[in-house]
Amino acid sequence: MRLDLGSLQLYGINLEALTKGAIITILAIAIVLSNLLIIATYVNFKGPSEIINNYLLSLAVADLLCGLLIVPFSIYPAIAGDWIYSDILCRFTGYLEVTLWSISVYTFMWISVDRYLAVRKPLRYETVQTKTRCQCWMAFTWISAGLLCCPPLLGYSVPLYNKEAYVCMLDWGNMAAYSVTLGILVLGPSIISIVHNYGYILSMMRRLKSGEPIHDKEYATALAENLANPSHMMSFVLVFAFWASWLPLIFVRIYQGITGYVIQNSMVNFGLVWIGVLNSFWKIVIMTSMSPEFRIALRVFCLTICCKTKGRLQAELIGLDPDDWSR
Repeated sequence: MRLDLGSLQLYGINLEALTKGAIITILAIAIVLSNLLIIATYVNFKGPSEIINNYLLSLAVADLLCGLLIVPFSIYPAIAGDWIYSDILCRFTGYLEVTLWSISVYTFMWISVDRYLAVRKPLRYETVQTKTRCQCWMAFTWISAGLLCCPPLLGYSVPLYNKEAYVCMLDWGNMAAYSVTLGILVLGPSIISIVHNYGYILSMMRRLKSGEPIHDKEYATALAENLANPSHMMSFVLVFAFWASWLPLIFVRIYQGITGYVIQNSMVNFGLVWIGVLNSFWKIVIMTSMSPEFRIALRVFCLTICCKTKGRLQAELIGLDPDDWSR
């Protein structure tokens, strides 16, 4: 039986709601699959890898949790038009949203610090930035973000359901002092570090291109080799994509808070939130297009899945012992 728009409305089904539900469903699947692929690729790869990969793995885990524990709970409410789950789940998803967002912001800060050290101290970078130290910083980031964002979860704030974006949020307006403090602690050091570190990297790139002499030849050689690493530009694009995704929503919220003007268009409010969430998917596109190391690791993973013999051959091609690969 053929159903037209009138029939759908007769049965209580809104075409716009179905479209939004379909968009959220596709986005959830894309986020989960892309970040699972990133995690599996890095875990499977046994060749020499850069320290920055540990930070990228942390970002992928945070985005995977977003795709598994936050986005799916917006699918049915988008179709039904209301939050059908418990207040406890609403509070929990709101807590996860701000916690995972804070982890991503902090992680981009550590990525900028890592790239800064690679350029600032190219001769000592491998001794300054070790895998163990990087993992300790990431563990500290996850624990501190979880603790910083937990007061609203403990009952000091009521959950709010956004009927236009179909997501639960915490009411930060009831905790103005805490909200400002959290914003300063998360955004302050992160933005300052990102601007300073990438500003320094770009200035060193311009210095080398201009032919300005560097008296220490060993340092100049190591610096030139390091700046040729595509990870610098890839990390910069990742940071830019993250802020480009979320700044429209941030600016609109700030503008509304200052002027009191509220946007009435539901599609605009829906788009502002979910364009930000879409950032959780863009990483695999950027990494695949800009990181030769990730492309190699991805090929190794695909060959390992498809044919173990080809995976062993690929291991030999990148200079690994096939016996170590098989283990």
